[in-house]
Amino acid sequence: MPPDADDNRASFLARTLKSLQANVEGAAPAAAAGYALLGSILLLGGIGYALDARFGTTPWLVVSGLLLGVAVGLYNLARTLWRR
Repeated sequence: MPPDADDNRASFLARTLKSLQANVEGAAPAAAAGYALLGSILLLGGIGYALDARFGTTPWLVVSGLLLGVAVGLYNLARTLWRR
């Protein structure tokens, strides 16, 4: 294999890795907003479920927790998108 072929492969690999890094850095805020949305729904829904089990108010607190989790998650998502 000619020596310039190795240089071309190394250059291609370097460009590819640089492009991958730029894409991952660009996607990080969207991924974080998605995880925050999911986490807030699960956390507040779980708190509502635990409180329902303790006080016997099924299903009102779990529904309230899920709705509050959706609201908090969407707020974080909107805040992330509008920041850009």
